[in-house]
Amino acid sequence: MQHSLTDLLVHVVFSTKNRQKDLGREVQDRLRIWMTAKIEELGGFPHAVGFGLEHAHLLVGLPSDQPVSTMVQRLKGASSHWLKREFPKLYGFAWQRGYGAFSVSRSNVEAVREYVLNQEERHRNMTFEQEYCSLLKRHEIEFDERHLWAG
Repeated sequence: MQHSLTDLLVHVVFSTKNRQKDLGREVQDRLRIWMTAKIEELGGFPHAVGFGLEHAHLLVGLPSDQPVSTMVQRLKGASSHWLKREFPKLYGFAWQRGYGAFSVSRSNVEAVREYVLNQEERHRNMTFEQEYCSLLKRHEIEFDERHLWAG
């Protein structure tokens, strides 16, 4: 084959360091626009970008030449710098070291898109920690909660 043709959809979740509630409404609104553009710049397709006060959810179509780890590393690094520059009160901002990434089938794109975009409503009844553990369990990813939140 002459070309690599892919349809790699991933739901990515990561939190602020120590789950600091740094992502208020104004930050979220501006960061959503910035992160959408950055995903495109990196060759991905931003299906949805959503936030809670202490975490991000992305539904991204990955380019064929870039693993999810590279996309997430670039997004987190660049967004940290951008946030510190645009919001001086966030001078010490950092994302937590790790992330979760969950494959999404084409038939579930709309459901996951709605999930990503409705974080405020979801977190009226559930903490981020509960939500994240629920996602890990739903995707049958083994984890030890004692070590989940370090770094």
